[in-house]
Amino acid sequence: MTIAINILIAFVAVLHLYFAWFEMFAWETRGRKVFRQFPSELFTPTKALAANQGLYNAFLAAGLVWSFFITDGSWSTYVAVFFLCCVAIAGIYGALTASKKILYVQALPALLTLLLIYISA
Repeated sequence: MTIAINILIAFVAVLHLYFAWFEMFAWETRGRKVFRQFPSELFTPTKALAANQGLYNAFLAAGLVWSFFITDGSWSTYVAVFFLCCVAIAGIYGALTASKKILYVQALPALLTLLLIYISA
């Protein structure tokens, strides 16, 4: 079970690194493909806002990666749970305010990982 949990934590971290990359550095290119319903004329004026949002996603990924380097097993789990909860809350909020797709892409992997951690405890 620990291997599955670690794989899922890594998956969520990689997802957020990807989100950070396209929001910070590829908002006007990759962002247009990801957010097709967003008016194309708004990508340039919202570039700084997207970059700021991308930085938050980078922090979420950094926290999840950090959990792998904590040698105390309990604290490693606590840190991972904290950042997974942050990801899940952000995903739920995004689903309610921006796009339902965010629930499946962002919140669901975090929630599944949290469920596995809870079951294995």
